[in-house]
Amino acid sequence: MTAPRIIEPKVRSVLEQPLTVGESPVWDEETGALWLVDILAPALVRILCEGRVNRFDMPAAIGCLGLCRDNRIVVGLQTGVHLFDPVSRHLEFLSDPVGREINGRLNDGKVGPDGHFWVGSISEAKPQTDEAALYRVGADGSTRTVATGLTSSNGLAWSPDGRRMYHSDSRQCFLQAFDFDPETGALGAARRLRSFTEEQGRPDGATTDRDGFYWSAGVSAGRLNRLSSEGEIVEIFILPVAAPTMPCFGGPDLSTLYVTSLSTDRTGRFEAGTVIAFDVDAEGLAPFRFG
Repeated sequence: MTAPRIIEPKVRSVLEQPLTVGESPVWDEETGALWLVDILAPALVRILCEGRVNRFDMPAAIGCLGLCRDNRIVVGLQTGVHLFDPVSRHLEFLSDPVGREINGRLNDGKVGPDGHFWVGSISEAKPQTDEAALYRVGADGSTRTVATGLTSSNGLAWSPDGRRMYHSDSRQCFLQAFDFDPETGALGAARRLRSFTEEQGRPDGATTDRDGFYWSAGVSAGRLNRLSSEGEIVEIFILPVAAPTMPCFGGPDLSTLYVTSLSTDRTGRFEAGTVIAFDVDAEGLAPFRFG
């Protein structure tokens, strides 16, 4: 096994305003806008190609977003999955997978190759419990629980052919993969790919590139790990933010990495959440759309 290549990318700042917990960046290749969430603000944020920023305040903590085929945005809120229209600012309730019996909220989510919204929950109990789960939500609001026993569901991404789904638990610190049917959304058995140490980076949000590598935000280690499909770390990107939360590919040729981060004082000084970008020698895939 060869040692991973260490890279210190030339990073540029994308957002001036501070974020509490920046998460869930999604590039809209049709408009050239970058969408993301500020979980605790709570707000949905859109950064337009000329640098202008729109903030859409949300009524409850917002964990994630996905693009819809009708230009609306599907959002995972504390109160469930909703459809948001950025023009009218109307919010339409779709489904509440978590319910109120469990102390938790929706966390990482992404639209899959099957056109459904795959969204997981996070335990907000103190200490955290393994009552979190992963759900598949349809455009008609139908909801199915697909994985349980989780603490902090995270790291959703799909292989370029759509036949494998990646998923992590950033509290239990593992990455797993499922065989995936892009037509029906059916999952095979989970296969554990690797566990992470705090120093390697707890596996937070993630994305995949056109060559099938998996890019995981190491939120506890100020780095981004690029892994092979077998779970081997092949490259480590050392970042100027202490707590990166999720990468996504964007830009005209999908070869710019955008990375969100959260506010932290882990290094001894307070650092607000933000969004950074840098160019990489890899190309991403356009996001799937809900509906």
